[in-house]
Amino acid sequence: EPGTHGIDLVSQVTTAEPYVVGAEGATYRVVAYDFGIKTTILRHLAGFARVEVVPASTPASEVLAREPHGVFLSNGPGDPATVPYAAEAIGQILGEVPVFGICLGHQLLATALGGSIEKLPFGHHGGNHPVRRMRDGVVEITSQNHNFAVVEGSIPAAEVTHVNLNDGVIEGIQATDVPAFSVQHHPEAGPGPHDSAYLFADFAALMNHHMGRPGPTTISVPTPPLRRTHREPDGLLAGHLLRSVPTGGGEA
Repeated sequence: EPGTHGIDLVSQVTTAEPYVVGAEGATYRVVAYDFGIKTTILRHLAGFARVEVVPASTPASEVLAREPHGVFLSNGPGDPATVPYAAEAIGQILGEVPVFGICLGHQLLATALGGSIEKLPFGHHGGNHPVRRMRDGVVEITSQNHNFAVVEGSIPAAEVTHVNLNDGVIEGIQATDVPAFSVQHHPEAGPGPHDSAYLFADFAALMNHHMGRPGPTTISVPTPPLRRTHREPDGLLAGHLLRSVPTGGGEA
């Protein structure tokens, strides 16, 4: 789009300050990069984790200093090429803790793994895109909203986990040498299909494995409105103001 070409849209929608959602005593601690994060994603994550949401420009060192069990890479608008700082930080996090990405987060993970991104001739938008899960051939109906995609064969150190049945576009990847995976579609869609909601449980199971705990795990998604706090026992978020959670707009 000529009007947004080369513009870092993520910097316009990311949170200005860190904030926290989820129970203090949750089993997992997750740091979520906010590239334009949706409330429904936070609701899913807060069902099993204490989630510290941080600005898109947060350095890897600050994220790892929070000692998370996992890092989440959110959805967001625009071209991933306009946020190289995010891909650089992700590259420094890979191998330290499990990583899970959705939509723009998927493209940024692919970039951090050395992959290439291309603009689609026709973007994927809507709530009924068929995607094949490669491990067992199951077809999932998914919600999608993106104009960019991972170039096939551009990531030697990752395997394709999901493929769009309409045009063959890569819809999911799993790194082969570090605990990291991502999907292009939206497993949290609301309203929308929930065929891929198991991916949040997969993230919890990956954290379990990394922590040396037995798996698989069972997770739940809370139905009450999210409550957020900036109060931190270690003072990392002390004094920061809170702002509303972005609901996202045009996606990557």
